[in-house]
Amino acid sequence: KKRITEILLQIITIVLFLMTIFPFFIVVINSAKASLEIITDPIAFPQKWSQLLVNIKTIWTSPSIRYAKSVYTSVIITVLSLITISVFSAMAAWALVRRKSKSSTFIFLLFVSGLIIPFQVVMFPLVSFFRMINEAIGLPMLRTYHGMIFAYIGFGAPLAVFMFHGFIKTIPKELEEAAWIDGCSKPQIFFLIIMPILKPIFVTISILNAIWIWNDFLLPSLVLGVGQNIQTIPLAIAAFAGSFVKKWDLIMTAV
Repeated sequence: KKRITEILLQIITIVLFLMTIFPFFIVVINSAKASLEIITDPIAFPQKWSQLLVNIKTIWTSPSIRYAKSVYTSVIITVLSLITISVFSAMAAWALVRRKSKSSTFIFLLFVSGLIIPFQVVMFPLVSFFRMINEAIGLPMLRTYHGMIFAYIGFGAPLAVFMFHGFIKTIPKELEEAAWIDGCSKPQIFFLIIMPILKPIFVTISILNAIWIWNDFLLPSLVLGVGQNIQTIPLAIAAFAGSFVKKWDLIMTAV
């Protein structure tokens, strides 16, 4: 009976694996086809795998899409957003944990409340807020790198602060007191004592936010705009899909 159960579990695992990998398989085989060939038979193997090189050259050298620049933009925005979200959230969580007061509890609850607010509720007020900043102090936030990173900090900080807050509470305060007696300042205590202990949470936060930021389409489309000078990879891929014609060969290759 135990052996039969193990076999059934293995079969279920294989089926789930095939269901998960099938979309990726479709993308790979269709990236090596011409558009007409994809429409004719999307699940067949390509007639010529050399078409993949043609498609790659097309998207990489297309002056209207600027795919190479979108890769650079995605890397810059993702890396800087991860660094700022992780460091600032860890500093905020450490301050909230060590300062036991009603105000710190209230601020922490404000951070946590950001987890239950749908993005669709605040996306249009966010754009209006960015325009107000530009009109008030002359600092452009729309269609800029810093505006995109600033938005990601706001939406990524609630989960990061929540996770850092729970982990920092398990760190003995005596470590910080010993460092303080040895002459360390508060910045030194945080960066030399606390941050090395937070490595597991830094990795977790970085993975979760990297997947989200790299694949995000809605927020960059609002802040950067589709077809603008600064665009991420999802925005560049969206440019291949027009109102009447969709270039499936280039879309699959870009993906």
